[in-house]
Amino acid sequence: MDDKTVLIVDDEQPIRQMIDYALKREGFLTLEAANASEARIALAEAQPDVILLDWMLPETSGLDLAREWRRSDASAQIPIIMLTARTEEEDKVRGLEGGADDYITKPFMPRELVARIRAVLRRSGGGDDEILQAGALRLDTGAHRVSVGEHMVDLGPTEFRMLRFFMAHPERVYTRGQMLDRVWGANVFVEERTVDVHIRRLRKALEPSGTDAYVQTVRGAGYRFSTRV
Repeated sequence: MDDKTVLIVDDEQPIRQMIDYALKREGFLTLEAANASEARIALAEAQPDVILLDWMLPETSGLDLAREWRRSDASAQIPIIMLTARTEEEDKVRGLEGGADDYITKPFMPRELVARIRAVLRRSGGGDDEILQAGALRLDTGAHRVSVGEHMVDLGPTEFRMLRFFMAHPERVYTRGQMLDRVWGANVFVEERTVDVHIRRLRKALEPSGTDAYVQTVRGAGYRFSTRV
């Protein structure tokens, strides 16, 4: 985890300073931005390893900024942790559906924040290169690409890990809890409904190619990946 760079996007300077201090103590490098314009410049000048993004920004909201970055090839694979005072479950779902990989409500403890950052970095890290194939669907872990024939499928980091897990374990039914353990990792503070959010995002990305049908809901049990549709 040494020398990993975190972009802190928050309009409140005391919060940025607190996060900056906590992260530097743990060996992280940091960049700061107080609004969407500064965040765009920071992202263009130095590709961070993870982004901490406040929802309530003065210009463009953090949610809109997350959506913007997910649509860009240059930033689509960077993990985003949403920081917000919004605590309603529906807000959490909107944040996750908008492109966030994790969601932390204010106030939060610096130790929890550091643990969350390390968790998303572990989850976004690479592994042994392999090619997984299911019907016309192809996943290349080394190149971090998903394709159906000549068509490239644009996936966020969480959806990529989820699809990789599914394709490596076809025809088996997994509960939400099992998905959390295997895709997000043990001891990560993520609610089970998060799985449903990312399943919807994965299906939406696969829908144009018709391979969304491979990701199947097994009523009362969980989810299964199968080319038998």
